[in-house]
Amino acid sequence: MTVTSLRDGYVDMPVRRLRQPGDKPFGDDLPPQVPLFDGALRLSVNAFAIDDGHEITLIDTGSSNAWLPTMGLLPQALSEAKIAIDRIRSVAFTHTHLDHIQGLILPDGRDGFPQLVRLLVPRAELDMFRSEARLSRFHDRAQPLDPGQRLSASIEAIATPGHEIGHTCFRVMSRGETLLVWGDLVHVPSLQFDRPEVAWEFDADQEQARATRLRILALAADNAYFVAGAHLDSPGVGRISRTETGFRFEPL
Repeated sequence: MTVTSLRDGYVDMPVRRLRQPGDKPFGDDLPPQVPLFDGALRLSVNAFAIDDGHEITLIDTGSSNAWLPTMGLLPQALSEAKIAIDRIRSVAFTHTHLDHIQGLILPDGRDGFPQLVRLLVPRAELDMFRSEARLSRFHDRAQPLDPGQRLSASIEAIATPGHEIGHTCFRVMSRGETLLVWGDLVHVPSLQFDRPEVAWEFDADQEQARATRLRILALAADNAYFVAGAHLDSPGVGRISRTETGFRFEPL
């Protein structure tokens, strides 16, 4: 099995998106280890292709031309990785925010994955997906994805709500090793591993997002799982270890 990290680009966000408990934004108290680019947080945007030797399952699709010009590079990333588009038969979403779903359609209006036969959307977010007018041709093709559902013998969906109501991680298992493709569990890796209580303004439920983050960080650290994150610095793959007060990300 081969897992390939695919960088769709990056997005710069204001520091106020980070939220301390009580929905409190940072001001002058932003920890110094957080790098800023012209005063903004820079988030990588990553998708992941899982190749089991027969077909490729793509986890998230990037944003195409639906958001910022610094994004929408997934087709180029696939080309650089020498991944044939026609081999991508399944697409599964961690959640339905636009930087994860809009890559179903290319900027010129063509289907991003012409041989797509299975499109999996977290059940709790099906209505959200079907409200996206740009993706109307896919509304009826979307199949509900439930926690515990197996996409294949090696890929299992895990419920990780908080950032969004149906947010889902994928546990990928092969030859005794496990990788968690965890979507938006962490947005700012320079801070949220050390201080996992720090949430994100766009979390649908900040308290639930905190609890989920702690649970999955502990799961990964205690079981020596690899992790792959949509907003970890590209390529966004590594391992988690515990510290005295939090966690540490060790990139590959």
